[in-house]
Amino acid sequence: MNGPEERLAELGLSIPDVVPPVAAYAPAVRSGSYVYTAGQLPMRDGALIATGKVGDGITEEVATACAQQCALNAIAAIASQVDDLAKVRIVKVVVFVASNPNFTGQPKVANGASELFGSVFGELGIHARSAVGVPVLPLDAPVEVEVVAEILR
Repeated sequence: MNGPEERLAELGLSIPDVVPPVAAYAPAVRSGSYVYTAGQLPMRDGALIATGKVGDGITEEVATACAQQCALNAIAAIASQVDDLAKVRIVKVVVFVASNPNFTGQPKVANGASELFGSVFGELGIHARSAVGVPVLPLDAPVEVEVVAEILR
């Protein structure tokens, strides 16, 4: 069976560099057998891939792609704290979606992250999740994702 890196390659993706913090925090912290990521924004090559609010200029499809990029960035942050991604279990994912008050599709947007974790980690990518609509996110990002991962022995 292929490991997480091979599964990413099959999807045409690779682990990016860890996104540097936009303020005073670490991208990820390991505590015992858990890794906690900071909120990951949809950054690619040093810039947000989209800005704005979902349902007000940002489509659900673009937001879903943003959630996937956030998840990919979270994988990079987790990888910076562990020796082997094959030993990672995704436990909890929180997806924040900056959206107008009438938009209620936050769970569908969050699927961009959840489905990537499932594709990359298989059964170990099945997780608990919250999808939360918020009025604004840092740098006017449409989506932010944070993750709790367990390192298995």
